[in-house]
Amino acid sequence: MSRQLRVPDVKRINSELFTLTYGSLVAQLIKDFEDDEEVNKQLEKMGYNIGIRLIEEFLARTNTGKCQDLKETAEVISKVGFKMFLGITPTVTGWDAEGREFSLMFDENPLTEFVELPESHKQLRYSNILCGVLRGALQMIHMKVETEFVRDTLRGDDATEMRIRLLEILQDQAPPGED
Repeated sequence: MSRQLRVPDVKRINSELFTLTYGSLVAQLIKDFEDDEEVNKQLEKMGYNIGIRLIEEFLARTNTGKCQDLKETAEVISKVGFKMFLGITPTVTGWDAEGREFSLMFDENPLTEFVELPESHKQLRYSNILCGVLRGALQMIHMKVETEFVRDTLRGDDATEMRIRLLEILQDQAPPGED
């Protein structure tokens, strides 16, 4: 009788390791800061620093050209960026009349796969690192945005929704002394 070896799903293992590692990071921040609002700020700040570096990898790996407007940018974020780095594709929805604000709706969020928030941390925005990543990445391509989770299933909401607002298009600036 021959035995078949079962090959583990490496992507699944990597995803679970990432999810558990992120959970440990959030737990440590909660220990260090003891205040959900401060943890939210720290997660956003960490995400921002990741985003300003991650955009280079994204542009190099996708060979994506310059988007024409925020609507095209939103589609690329959803269908290419999130798919590439987290294996998910949030839905772009909820555009405002001016086309300067939209939502990303998450059917799934790999960061929250094994997570349950205790009552004592209902103000925690567990996935706030993603807000920072988007803010940092978009700033590097000259879009100043504001991002926030307005609904989260971890906090008892019926859906997970991130809102993105374009504040301004930043102009290319020459380094000081190089006009």
